[in-house]
Amino acid sequence: MAELAQAEGYAPRSLQIWRTLLNCLAFFFRIFLQIVRGTPSMTQVLSYIGLRRPLLDSSSPSFKPLPVVELPQRDSSPPTAPRICDNKDIDDDLSFEKLTVVLDLDETLVCAYETSSLPAIVRNQATEAGLKSFDLECISLDKECEGTPKVNYVTVFERPGLQEFLNQISEIADLVLFTAGLEGYARPLVDRIDVEKRFGLRLYRPSTISTEYREHVKDLSCLSKDLCRTVIVDNNPFSFLLQPLNGIPCIPFSAGQPFDEQLLEVLLPLLKHLSLQKDVRPVLYERFHMPEWFQKHGIPASDYKF
Repeated sequence: MAELAQAEGYAPRSLQIWRTLLNCLAFFFRIFLQIVRGTPSMTQVLSYIGLRRPLLDSSSPSFKPLPVVELPQRDSSPPTAPRICDNKDIDDDLSFEKLTVVLDLDETLVCAYETSSLPAIVRNQATEAGLKSFDLECISLDKECEGTPKVNYVTVFERPGLQEFLNQISEIADLVLFTAGLEGYARPLVDRIDVEKRFGLRLYRPSTISTEYREHVKDLSCLSKDLCRTVIVDNNPFSFLLQPLNGIPCIPFSAGQPFDEQLLEVLLPLLKHLSLQKDVRPVLYERFHMPEWFQKHGIPASDYKF
């Protein structure tokens, strides 16, 4: 009787051990299938282990990070995406207006530091890693003791691929610079990075508006009443809370990211894809779900139309 009880006590343990072994075999079999189907790239591996940040905080369940992949040259909007613009004057031969791309400046295209407070080791490491930089004098709103305008000295780092990005985008879109920075700072900076005058329009802090939720919001209605073919790229998504369906959030850029590839590997393919769409908003809604993201941050949806 004791032997029988002992045998009954061992049977479940033995079964559990076999189940554990089978689960381990199944796990390794799935890994083998992944290898057979195609080994992931180094970029994907870094993304898996958390060394690569998404375009926005992926903790928001409604937000879908943009993968670093080339998009198809032409694709119809998903059936679940909202249909916003029904322009009957637009036919199917892609004869529609040029895309308007609104670009933020600081932490999107460049990053700037007060020269006197920038550690030499940071400058040297960024330069050795290949980041292009330049020193700049800009006029401040502050005054010297004598009443003359104060001059600030800043060091500016260009985001990797900036010039190639602007060259390619300017061929397929009208470029607008929209920054919350003051003109005395931003104007000479943009003069340095845009010698070819690729920006057709520059907008500074006075063009932003204040809302009950955030200051320095960029209202795209100052550019056009019809925003079917307008997008805004900004590292601060609250900048486009008035038009969440037109916004593309991007990773903030700093001097500590010399191998950043957002401009050429992430934003450029997306903007090329959007340049072929009659209405960019269904595509951006399906990819980012920005209205829901704003709602989760306590900001109700703006007056947009589905």
